[in-house]
Amino acid sequence: MNPATWVEGASGSPFDVDNLPYAVVEHGDEPPRVGLRIGDQVLDLAPVAAAEMLEVSHVFEAPTLNPLLELGRPAWSWVRSWVTGLLTDEAERHLVEPHLVPVDEVTLLLPFEVADYVDFYCSLHHASNVGRIFRPDSDPLTRNWRHLPIGYHGRSGTVVVSGTDVRRPHGQRRAPGDDAPTYGPSSRLDIEAELGFVVGAATRIGDQVAVDAFAEHVFGVTLLNDWSARDIQAWESVPLGPFLGKSFATSVSGWVTPLEALEAARVDLPGQDPEPLDYLRVGGLAGFDIDIEVVLDGEVVSRPPYASMYWSPAQMLAHLTVNGASLRAGDLFGSGTVSGPERGQRGSLLELSWGGTEPFTVAGRLRTFLRDGDTVTLRATAAGALGGRIALGEVSGTVRPAGS
Repeated sequence: MNPATWVEGASGSPFDVDNLPYAVVEHGDEPPRVGLRIGDQVLDLAPVAAAEMLEVSHVFEAPTLNPLLELGRPAWSWVRSWVTGLLTDEAERHLVEPHLVPVDEVTLLLPFEVADYVDFYCSLHHASNVGRIFRPDSDPLTRNWRHLPIGYHGRSGTVVVSGTDVRRPHGQRRAPGDDAPTYGPSSRLDIEAELGFVVGAATRIGDQVAVDAFAEHVFGVTLLNDWSARDIQAWESVPLGPFLGKSFATSVSGWVTPLEALEAARVDLPGQDPEPLDYLRVGGLAGFDIDIEVVLDGEVVSRPPYASMYWSPAQMLAHLTVNGASLRAGDLFGSGTVSGPERGQRGSLLELSWGGTEPFTVAGRLRTFLRDGDTVTLRATAAGALGGRIALGEVSGTVRPAGS
């Protein structure tokens, strides 16, 4: 167990020393660089590392986490131990305290330069709900769903940091009963509550990452909202899957929670039947017990439980690389929509409104899909090593009207 921190107000908070998420921040006239959160403060790591003449001090001066990601697991663990010591040893207070900045005085930037982006479809309940909505007379799951983590390649250039507005996209859509498609703004704009996994250590083309090597390559976790234009998506997805209905925006938190901060949140998977092929078989504690909240215009509309996910992130990474596809520092892969078995645990408005046929109430008004001006926020907590709850950084976005 970590000793208590000397940072006022941090002990027992969701951002105690068992959390310590990273970000890239701007403060005053200083150039963007790496910060780390403790309580309601952000530690500017660059001057502290420089004062201690660390060999890795240059990575904290960068305007992105990518140089830190490239160092790999041994260095990530060492840096975490070093920072924990700084924040819990009273003798280090004189060095560190001048470089603490209130979190509300910094601006969070996109924390890492996204190399490639892949999004999976790993919730049994989400996939079953979607299948029942669109294929009510067929098996809700496709034949391959229980055999492999299904995913699609997204667009890294439209991954944006929390707080960035999202413009309603244009595209083709065909209404039920129409013979031909029309073009215009999406009328079924949606969200997907997900976790995003941030890759650090790279691989070469032809290499495969085994399920037990997950922690050697994944640096940390961020909340992710995969904005979705359901009408555009429905028309384009047969036969090759999502394209323009997804690629216009994906929002991530400005904070990346280190994988080590989630050790106390590890749980067994709910169970997989049939047993996966050898390269996808995992042992115990392959899942994560993380509680997510979906907030629409200030009201919690859903509480998706990540512990209910069918496929684990280690299996996602193993499948992503099983064909020899290489990894790069800054790769991002999403879990897919997180949904639980209850209506109040559905991670998309598509499911909450059952395809728009069952409106739900927000602030006394019946709702289905997103309206211009809506703000959606995802937030989450998990068990921490000190016995309390740690918080993942929020991800938020506001819908703006479609352009011309």
